[in-house]
Amino acid sequence: MEPRSNLKVFFIKLISITFAIIIIINVFYNVFLADKLEVLNRISNLDKDTADMIKDKIRDEIKSGLEKDRILSEEDTIIIKKLIKKLSSELRDK
Repeated sequence: MEPRSNLKVFFIKLISITFAIIIIINVFYNVFLADKLEVLNRISNLDKDTADMIKDKIRDEIKSGLEKDRILSEEDTIIIKKLIKKLSSELRDK
């Protein structure tokens, strides 16, 4: 083969691979990321009234939780205690 033909084949392969990569990235974005980005976009576009309503709801839930004798169940208490113990032992090792 002559060098000019080799160069032509190289550029055809280069363009084909580039288009394939663009298509793969596009499919990946549309299949996996578009839904998650839409949810994040909806959350970030909350107006002030909605944000205040959510903040008030969280405050109400915290207040009602503090009025209870026990906030956590016995099982949750054990799990959190084990987690804290494990984290503190890992932090001591470093």
